[in-house]
Amino acid sequence: MVRAAPNVLVTGTPGTGKTTLCEQVAAATGLRHVNVGDLVKREQLHNGWDDEFECLVIDEDKVCDALEDMMAEGGVLVDYHGCDFFPERWFDLVVVLQTDNTVLWERLEKRAYSQKKIQENVQCEIMHCIVEEATDSYREEIVHVLQSSSPEDMEQNVDQLTQWARSWRPSS
Repeated sequence: MVRAAPNVLVTGTPGTGKTTLCEQVAAATGLRHVNVGDLVKREQLHNGWDDEFECLVIDEDKVCDALEDMMAEGGVLVDYHGCDFFPERWFDLVVVLQTDNTVLWERLEKRAYSQKKIQENVQCEIMHCIVEEATDSYREEIVHVLQSSSPEDMEQNVDQLTQWARSWRPSS
């Protein structure tokens, strides 16, 4: 089955602007935004709480099962900080957002993250963990790294993704 609309994965360290970007692109294009973190909570697609990492332990198989039909239809913006467990065939574009470390630290403080959690996420950003995960998991030509440190970056990213989505054509 050929999809009529593209599927896009927007990934990056927490605090890089994934949800904001997806909400704005969805509003501009009509693509459906799926925030995986919200889906996990709403559908109970997890195995409980991890005290050490202060987060839910998602059940990756259940998440993929919950998304399968929607992804086959197409027209989905998937928003999640991890990316290596989604099937490669789902995505036409993988966007990794990166943010300046100082900006990221401030954003995570505003979310009331613990110092430990802020340090872990900033360290992940410094080490380009999500970029590496994306490039290891998807074809190089579909992975794009975008800067997301300022309102101007966000505006440019929204415009770029909106234009891309509008010009996308299914491959035969």
